Amino acid sequence: MSEQLISWARTVARNELAEPLPRRWAHTQGVADRASRLEGVLGRQAGLLTCAALLHDVGYAPTLAATGFHPLDGARFLRDVHGADDQLTRLVANHSFALLEADERGLREVLEAEFPLLEDQFLVDALVWCDMTTTPDGSPTTTEARVAEILGRYGVESLVGRFIRRASPEIFAAVARVEAVLAGQPRWG
Repeated sequence: MSEQLISWARTVARNELAEPLPRRWAHTQGVADRASRLEGVLGRQAGLLTCAALLHDVGYAPTLAATGFHPLDGARFLRDVHGADDQLTRLVANHSFALLEADERGLREVLEAEFPLLEDQFLVDALVWCDMTTTPDGSPTTTEARVAEILGRYGVESLVGRFIRRASPEIFAAVARVEAVLAGQPRWG
């Protein structure tokens, strides 16, 4: 994806998040900064990751929250309002194991039908790494601290708490795969 598309993604995210949700906007900027660390291992897909990082939480915008499930609301907004690329909308819809949260919400079939998972596991893992190693304020953190922060914010027995506990092994595994590549090990698949 070109610099023009990255600029578009940054503008869309800023327009939807900066004023109503400044902390979410700070997180989004931090996630995009993390994406820039993966340029060397992603090659031509680096722009797609950066766009997805910028737009992954756009569905939290109050004006876009149709279902209350931000990955689905954001992906629908990008597809229906902006005519965004299929790969981009699928990354946004499925970021950080959203399919497991969709299951908790009774929206799994809807999410799978509208936005099937991408086959490029490394790209999916890369977005998990960016999101799950960034604090709500946009600073880098460990995945363990991020999961603990989410549990503390939402509560262990909340819908999000149940999801994050269920998704944690997958999140940790995805982050470990990306960190192995960053440490010089070859990419898989």
